[in-house]
This record gives sequence, C-alpha cells and structure tokens, in this order.
Amino acid sequence: MERTAIEQVYRADYGRILARLIYLLGDFALAEDAAQEAFGAALEQWSLDGIPANPSAWIISTARHKAIDRLRRRAAFDSRRDEILRSIENQMTSEETGEDSAIPDERLRLIFTCCHPALALEAQVALSLRTLCGLSTEEIARAFLVPGPTMAQRLVRAQRKIRAARIPYEVPSSEQLAERLDGVLAVIYLVFNEGYSATAGDPLVRRDLCAEAIRLGRVLRELIPDDAEAAGLLALMLLHDARRETRLDAAGEMVLLEDQDRSRWDRAQIDEGLKLVEIALTRARPPGPYAVQAAIAASHARVPRATDTDWREIAELYAYLLTLRPSPVIALNRAVAIAMAYGPTQGLELIDAIETGGELRDYYLLPAARADLLRRMERWPEAAIAYRAALALAQNNPERRFLERRLAEAEMRAAR
Repeated sequence: MERTAIEQVYRADYGRILARLIYLLGDFALAEDAAQEAFGAALEQWSLDGIPANPSAWIISTARHKAIDRLRRRAAFDSRRDEILRSIENQMTSEETGEDSAIPDERLRLIFTCCHPALALEAQVALSLRTLCGLSTEEIARAFLVPGPTMAQRLVRAQRKIRAARIPYEVPSSEQLAERLDGVLAVIYLVFNEGYSATAGDPLVRRDLCAEAIRLGRVLRELIPDDAEAAGLLALMLLHDARRETRLDAAGEMVLLEDQDRSRWDRAQIDEGLKLVEIALTRARPPGPYAVQAAIAASHARVPRATDTDWREIAELYAYLLTLRPSPVIALNRAVAIAMAYGPTQGLELIDAIETGGELRDYYLLPAARADLLRRMERWPEAAIAYRAALALAQNNPERRFLERRLAEAEMRAAR
C-alpha cells in the first residue's frame, strides 16, 4: 500500500517537488539527490507511521533536512557549502515572512529560473523539461529530433556548465523576465505537445500534461497580459485541446482530424482560443510564431466540416511560419497543406526534398505523410512501403495500430 502511494506521488508530483527543492536549495544536483533520499526514506517511514496527510509536503520537508545534513557533512574547504546553507536559510526566512516573487506560480518561477540566458536556448528548454516538468530524456529527444543518447549528453553538459560557471538558480526580477521568455514559451509548448501526442506507450493523449501546460499558459498570460506570443501560445493550446475528446473513437482507436465529429469539439475553448488569436495577431506586427500557429489551428476550428477547410490559407501561413522559424517539421506540415490545396503530386515533391535533407529520418510522420498522399493517389504498393517505414519508427500504440490498419488496406489493394 505504502509503495503504491509513493509511486503515485512520484509519478504525479516529482516535477513539482523537484522544482520546489531547487528553489529552496539553490542547487540542482543537491535537490535531485535530496529528493531521491527522501523518497527512499518514505519507503521505510510510511510503512511504520502510515501515509502522511500531505505526502508531497512530507517529501519536500524530508528532502530539505537531508540536504542540510549532507551539506554539514561536506568538508569545510568546500566553498559552496556555506553559500548553499545560507541560501536555504534565506528561503526559509522568506517563506516565514511571506516574501514572494513577481512570478505568482511556483512551477512557472522555476521554469523562468532554469531558462537562464547564460545557457543556450535548447539547453534551457531541455533542462526545464527534464527536471521541472518530469519528461523523460527520450521524450525530450523526440521534441528536438535527436537520438536519446545525444540529448542525455546535452543535459549532462548543461548541468556541468551550471556547476562550473556557478550559474545561480534564482528567480529573475521583473526586469529580467523578457530575456527568458522565449525559453519559457518553448517549455510550455513542448509539455503540451508531449501531452497532446505522447511519444510512446498506450495513451495517445496525456491529459495531465495538456492540463498543466494550459494552466501554465494562463498564469503566464496573467503575468504578461500585453505579450502577443503568450496570448498566441495559450490560443494554440486551447484550440488543439478542444478536439481532444474526438481524437479517439469508442474503442480507443485514433481518428484523423478530417474524420472527427466536430459537433463534439469544445466550443467554449474554441471561442476563447479564437478571441486570443485575434489579440495575438493584432498586438504584434509582424505576428510571432505562436500567433501564426494559433492562426493555423483557428482555420481548422472555424469551419463546421473538414471539406470547408481553407487549405490555401493554411499553406500560406505555414510558408510565413517557415520564414520565422525554419524547421523541417514545419516544412513537412507545409507540404501536406500544399498537397491538400493543390494536389498530392506537389506535396510529394516537397516531401522528397525534405527527406533528402535527412533531418527527419527518425520522424515517423514523414513516411506517414508520404503514405497518406500515395494512398489518396491509389498508388497502393508505394503506399504500403511508406506505411511500413512509418510503422518501424512509431512508438505510440494507438498510432501504431492506425498505421497497421492502413498498411493492411494498402497491401490488400496492392494485391488485387
């Protein structure tokens, strides 16, 4: 019973616990070590005393005391010992006196803290996703389109740089928020993406991550209400999340956007998202990448039937987005939009060019997009080859089952 409770706390709250400990201790490695020790202590203590009323608070309190004990055991010549002990005392004092940061949410505070401008943007985002948001190294690697071992090395290097350069884990002042905003937006967006389309396993959607990303997006918008990109990001997440209940059928199988029952989309979220899109597009000239992506999502959300979709407008928006944020994934999305607007032949030509670049060789949606266009053209043997290639790369079970069904159809048609 106690082990199950500990596992539940670990899965649900580890990111929050570690965020709190980094804030209290001011040291990344110390916070991780103390958290692990506290969870180990819980295995023994909870079996004797029962599960505490507030398990996460128990873990945090225990971890803090473990960290203090660990620091006091350090050699006197360890120059960081006294510095970190003072930091802990200062944090405890600020808690007791009610002092607070300009950032009203603890998780958001720590994301801003991790997004230190001394680190490269990719390192800021990866470190935040791994430590504060609880994403695995593999999930983060997928977001950056790199192998898992490569991302693991980057995370280690980022942590080493923090220690070597003595980059402080401190909440930025109001004046410093702007220089960290790009990283914070990217973290929230990638948390939502992992929730909206899980990297691997049984669920297609991880509702906890979607909900947390939207919550953080709302807090961020309250913090900087005049920022167009914060509005655009929140709009983008709301418009995508509005389709959540229709992305799987009653049997738990994946349903493509064009086949979803739009009457079941969350109209309240869509209405809120559309209002935010207008704000994002008019408040910044030219609009930023999150505003443009939100505009693309709005193009789908506005129309009652898939056949009413203005694919030419979407293709133009993707073309503009490519100028703002060159990316092979955005180029792939543009290729699909062009195929839908002007015919699959043009889309296939663009996909061939993207594939030649090699950046998406491990991205299952590239062969999946090729397969879909070949399927629409009834080029069944080629479609089957592309579906096999996509299936070899896909790791999420609902996505794999969808590809298996499409592959079976293509093989059957090819055999006729």
